[in-house]
Amino acid sequence: MFESHHLRKPTGKSAFSGLVAGEPGNSVQESYVFPMVLGDMKGTTNSLTHTAAAMMPSPIFIWRFQTMMVWLWGVCLWVFSQSTISYVKIFDIDQNHLTHREIWKCSTWLTIIVPTSMTAYLYLYSHGEVSLAASQPVILYIAFALVLVFPFDIFYLSSRYFFLKTLWRIAFPLQPISFPDFFLADILTSMAKVFSDLERSACRMLHNQVATIAWFEADSICGSHSVAIPLVLVIPYIWRLMQCLRQYKDTKEKTTLFNALKYSTAVPVIFLSALKYHVLPDRWTYVYHPLWLISSFVNSLYSFYWDVTRDWDLSVFTRIFKFNKPTWWSDLLYGQNWVYYWVIGSNLILRCTWTYKLSAHLRHNYLTVFTITALEMLRRFQWIFFRVENEWNKISKSSIQLPMTDIPNEDEKLVDLSDHTV
Repeated sequence: MFESHHLRKPTGKSAFSGLVAGEPGNSVQESYVFPMVLGDMKGTTNSLTHTAAAMMPSPIFIWRFQTMMVWLWGVCLWVFSQSTISYVKIFDIDQNHLTHREIWKCSTWLTIIVPTSMTAYLYLYSHGEVSLAASQPVILYIAFALVLVFPFDIFYLSSRYFFLKTLWRIAFPLQPISFPDFFLADILTSMAKVFSDLERSACRMLHNQVATIAWFEADSICGSHSVAIPLVLVIPYIWRLMQCLRQYKDTKEKTTLFNALKYSTAVPVIFLSALKYHVLPDRWTYVYHPLWLISSFVNSLYSFYWDVTRDWDLSVFTRIFKFNKPTWWSDLLYGQNWVYYWVIGSNLILRCTWTYKLSAHLRHNYLTVFTITALEMLRRFQWIFFRVENEWNKISKSSIQLPMTDIPNEDEKLVDLSDHTV
């Protein structure tokens, strides 16, 4: 009666086999799933969420955010190419760089490949081929990694090398910090939850939990109570913190220390949230939860303040939307005060909600977390325009002020604070 091909144990057998027959010694997984099925028969929302989560290949499903960010980056490059801002000069990239057309081509392939892999997973899973279904996300991850590190001059070798080199410089800030270094690192902080999901997915693949319901157990090695979750969430913020300290070492500019302090405020938000699963309920309610709320408030407002006063230049009204060939669309944005009112207001709201996603004890609210993650991608998307605009204003101003004989060399440009502020 309850036999199903959709919810299976790690062994590949049906998770419900033997429950009706009353076999002794049912596993913890079986005792966990049985009430869920009864709840599903009653039509409860919670059981439907669990059933959908069990069927959905989470290692594949999280690629929706990576694909979304690639599409949005292509839009950014298109706007840059239409405006009077030279993003090639800002990012110090060669003439073989990817344009918005190549970026959109890559995102199109991702949009095709990821749903195809997901469809193959669901088809194989629904037909009882659990081991083949579990191989789909593994193949996807390995293929992506191989394409990224492929050493031959295909698949945009120079751009892949630039991307990997920038990631290396972010992880190990042993050299002066360039604009692409901290720009990409800032974007990675918006994808902290994505990195955490990638780690959870890798854990499930390594422990054969992709096409099973074992990962529903919160205390399992790949469960939602794992100490690995806050450790991965905090990595992008530690990278930015180290970049700021490196910048201070090179420039002795105290502003970089205040920026480092901003990223350090994310650390208590992440780890105080994770404590919920490792302390007594009363201690969480009366001690750590209030501390988490306070730290979230401080982090949100500090980050918002820094966005508006440091990362953006609010003295120039949307110069980035001054297109070489003005259109009705650019006229709607260029020089309009409402654009700044919108970006400031939305940034404040989304900065406050973003701490929700940094909190491990709120990960079970799937729909809310999904929505906030997507909104954070959009917040970072609009942040890019004003951050790049601010950098271009600095470069333009310094170019006018400096005589040709005083143009700094490459090493001086990296450490000169007038070029950029991290």
